[in-house]
Amino acid sequence: MKRPINEMKVVFPSLSENERFARIAVSGFLSFIDPKVDELADIKTAVSEAVTNCIVHGYHDTVGKIEMSVRVFEDNTVRIRISDKGCGIENIEQAMQPLFTTKPDEDRAGLGFAVMESFMDKIKVTSKEGKGTAVTLEKKVAVRSCQ
Repeated sequence: MKRPINEMKVVFPSLSENERFARIAVSGFLSFIDPKVDELADIKTAVSEAVTNCIVHGYHDTVGKIEMSVRVFEDNTVRIRISDKGCGIENIEQAMQPLFTTKPDEDRAGLGFAVMESFMDKIKVTSKEGKGTAVTLEKKVAVRSCQ
């Protein structure tokens, strides 16, 4: 892929109320490519799941920093990277299985990664125990034609 035509980065505390901020920030930033409503809803939902994972699983009962970067490329591909410096994931393959959760006592459904995969074209998860996790989401947004 070539250089991005536009990009942004934000860092915010892992507070539950900032999940909404992340959705709004992505939505506002992507307005210049005029995505379809359903595409934008997909992206916002995936971002919500990734940020929630950082808050609930990455930092457990502490507050840390979440970094979100968004890049848009010439072909209208959107790449979003959401990362934390929390506890990390011991087994990524297991964590990505539908219904797997590390917090069953908190009524967590274990569907976060499955939701991200269903709404985005690509998802990549990297993690190191004790160092944190990064989720990269990618979606090609349709180019709207003039009517």
